[in-house]
Amino acid sequence: MSDTNDLYGKVALVTGGSRGIGAAVALRLARDGADVAITHRDSAGSAERVVEQIKAIGRRARALRADNADPAAVRAAVADTVAEFGRLDILVNNAGAGVLGPIGELTEEDVDRVLHVNVRGTYLACRAAAAHLGEGGRIITIGSCMAEHVAFPGGTLYATGKAALTGLTKALARELGSRGITANLLHPGPIDTEMNPADGPGAEAQRVLTALGRYGRPEEIAATVAHLAGAQGGYLTGAAIAVDGGFAA
Repeated sequence: MSDTNDLYGKVALVTGGSRGIGAAVALRLARDGADVAITHRDSAGSAERVVEQIKAIGRRARALRADNADPAAVRAAVADTVAEFGRLDILVNNAGAGVLGPIGELTEEDVDRVLHVNVRGTYLACRAAAAHLGEGGRIITIGSCMAEHVAFPGGTLYATGKAALTGLTKALARELGSRGITANLLHPGPIDTEMNPADGPGAEAQRVLTALGRYGRPEEIAATVAHLAGAQGGYLTGAAIAVDGGFAA
């Protein structure tokens, strides 16, 4: 990597970066020049494989075990990233939990898990990161197309958690804008990952809901994250961007 790379010298923290969208984002930011820390809850092997891939690119990397539902772990992940790399420039809130089902069948434990991971954990990561981000800092959060368009039953809890991120992002943009820090939100559509494979049992029902008639690839989400993280994304803040193949069109 050369110092002409857009993110050369930057440090990123990607929560939930051991697989799927998070892993694709971590690798893309590394290819663009950033050193990257990733968190995982219980996927140490997958996380270390991502770390080794980042190191093979020529960037520094570290895997941190942190459950986004645990406030202390969220704070520690930010602190450990700064201690390891000396700074923090980019926070990508990707860690998430999803429980689908009829509202009458969801338990209080389901509600706590989804909202603690998707809302409280994200909020606390942003709060911790804001203490370290400087001019040009970036907060990028991964939401869901279901925050904009709930096309089938069973999404009350998941959509609630993801929709809350819109208010958080807009408020962060206002609060941190005077410091030159941007905050943006991405709403992916159906993406071909281990958790939602394009050849899975419910894939066709999701595919036909998109205007393009296909699943997206994790790398397509990562490309948009990379744009927002880079210099050319510096005038975009407070936005919720659908990268969903027309799911919400």
